[in-house]
Amino acid sequence: MTCLPGYYITLLPVGVRLQASPGALLRDLLFEQGVEFPCGGQGRCRGCRVRLITGDLPVTDVQRERLTPEELLHGWRLACQGCVASDLTLELRQWDAAVLTDETPMEFLPAEGLGIAVDVGTTTLVAQLLDLTDGQVLAVRTALNAQARFGADVMSRVQFAVVEQGHSMLVDSIRRQVGALIQQLLQAARRSEQELRRVVLAGNTVMHHLFCDESLEPLARHPFEPHNPGMRAFDPADLGWDLPGHVAVWFLPCIGGFVGSDVLAGVLATRLHEADRLTVFIDLGTNGEIVVGHQERMLCASTAAGPAFEGARIAQGMRAATGAIWRVSVAGDGLHCDVLGDVEPAGICGSGLVDAVAAGLQQNWILPTGRLRTGERMLLAGEVFLTQTDIRQLQLAKAAIAAGVRILLRQWGATPTDVTRVLLAGAFGNYVDRNSARRIGLLDFPAEIVVPAGNTALLGAKIFLFTPLERVEDLTGLSGRIQHISLSADPDFQEIYVQEMMFPAQPLEEINPHDPLATRSTSISGRCL
Repeated sequence: MTCLPGYYITLLPVGVRLQASPGALLRDLLFEQGVEFPCGGQGRCRGCRVRLITGDLPVTDVQRERLTPEELLHGWRLACQGCVASDLTLELRQWDAAVLTDETPMEFLPAEGLGIAVDVGTTTLVAQLLDLTDGQVLAVRTALNAQARFGADVMSRVQFAVVEQGHSMLVDSIRRQVGALIQQLLQAARRSEQELRRVVLAGNTVMHHLFCDESLEPLARHPFEPHNPGMRAFDPADLGWDLPGHVAVWFLPCIGGFVGSDVLAGVLATRLHEADRLTVFIDLGTNGEIVVGHQERMLCASTAAGPAFEGARIAQGMRAATGAIWRVSVAGDGLHCDVLGDVEPAGICGSGLVDAVAAGLQQNWILPTGRLRTGERMLLAGEVFLTQTDIRQLQLAKAAIAAGVRILLRQWGATPTDVTRVLLAGAFGNYVDRNSARRIGLLDFPAEIVVPAGNTALLGAKIFLFTPLERVEDLTGLSGRIQHISLSADPDFQEIYVQEMMFPAQPLEEINPHDPLATRSTSISGRCL
């Protein structure tokens, strides 16, 4: 088909109108609008579905494999498989990214000038500009990590970098994007680049290595130990940033394996290293990271939970954004669903997935093995449903976390009853219902000791912003106090992992409904129709 110039793409329901060149890839155009590509645009999943309202998007063999005849008939297409050959009107399933920032008060020593803290996440980036004289947050910017077009999880990025020779592309992408966020922050606050003194970044091991231009090859093979996990300092010119030379740029050190500086920042932010009683810290993400310990001893591990907690690889999964079912509860013989944005449900995010499976277990629609009694689908609300494969994806994710916690506690010489506090970091930890998490066997702890900790990576990076130079080495040395445990090297890991795949046959004791901590820390909700 001959492509003519001057095509326009209208995106519903957001009302955005884009201009595109002939043959432009939809993947590149829609990523900038918040559409995610969980498999890196390889056509291996259904996460980038869009519905064609007007225009021409031919159906490819890959789309015939991934979409049902009924879906194709109703206009559904995989955005990663399309290119622009006409004016298009498309209905998006994902929009309005919800990113967890941080407004936690903290103690600090005043300093001169401005500082910027950056949480370099696999999925999202969060950056804050602070006045170092009074600790005031002057501006906040968030964005989807532009690397996500090459894969939703860290192992997809590792494969793209090592196997597909995409390392330099990933390095350039993250450096340019963080540099652009810094400029946006300064412009938004109307402050001069000359006032900037420090930029502190925290992220997982893969993000650390990509930003620092370190080889990912060691992370692609056993024993998965990072090449150069330490603290890294840069001049802005080294990164291609147009900033004065006096600006110090630090990427905080990793702890070991896939346990990155985001976890080190989390330990600092929660003061776990100062705790006098046994505490468990869990970053519930694609790469689940766990720390068990107190001021005398700390153990850590990472486990490949997969992206189910973020709504990826789920048939109708999406981020915690407008249109996502984020909470599900039993209502009589059926279900009641809450939807972000008070709109018609468009899909389900990670917290809603955990709730839905917990409700299905309560209603006896789902067996402890994970098998659906009701056939291949469990209807939630509107046209949103769970499939048998969705439930299996959640089992894989929750088993990885639960097995990691069990092994770390065993190596510590403790049991769940010895734990006095469980801290859940990240966006998913902020939204997930603690009773539902316990019902599916994700957390084997009384719900009243489980506390959402927010964006601890960002808070920890801000703590470093205010750290005097003479104390930086002390704080970065904290990583040496945390012992990294390789779960894959544990002879019982596989057996424990398989055991944790099962859902508890009976519900565990639920949280006291009068507990003021029982409600989740967000009030955005709507009723499913």
